[in-house]
Amino acid sequence: MENLTPTKANLIKSKSMLTFTRQGYQLLDKKRNVLIREMMDMIEEVENLQAQIDQVFFDVYDALNHALVTMGESTVMEIALSIPRDENLTILNKSIMNVEIPTIKYAEKPLGPYYGFYRTNSAIDLIVVKMAKAQQLLYHLAEVENTVFRLALEIKRTSKRANALDKIQIPKFESLTKWIEESLEEKEREDFFRLKRLKGKKKDD
Repeated sequence: MENLTPTKANLIKSKSMLTFTRQGYQLLDKKRNVLIREMMDMIEEVENLQAQIDQVFFDVYDALNHALVTMGESTVMEIALSIPRDENLTILNKSIMNVEIPTIKYAEKPLGPYYGFYRTNSAIDLIVVKMAKAQQLLYHLAEVENTVFRLALEIKRTSKRANALDKIQIPKFESLTKWIEESLEEKEREDFFRLKRLKGKKKDD
């Protein structure tokens, strides 16, 4: 303030910056709230997905134990190696409040007869079906967890910027505006009393 002249022009600039800064804070605060709501919804979805995955793997392990007992480890391993890897997915991007979020586009294909039925039983069929389901769930879980991570980073950045405006910039421009207004009011009072004394002297003369 020491190097700033309290003029009406500077008062207008200070008020303009104060308004601009307040608007910036409001926008950042709204963005932060939207991101937090999005993240909380995603966290709930992560919990649901993890519960589904846990149940799927429980069913798979139960079926796998049955297959190992009834068919033998070598046969189960041979059948497992005969099933082709499914990598039919594409990574795309979407935006949430200007936050780039990778999304997994997965084309689900019908399960084919990868093995002969004469050496297998229903336990193998159940494992194949359940693991296909687990794969889809894991893709979705990876997508949602990555989204939560990126949203959390953006919330942290947005909060830091919003707090800087709220705790530093806004008080600075409020104080500056008040100082200029008080300085101008004091100058107007001094000019008023100076003019009044001058008029009084003229009357005396």
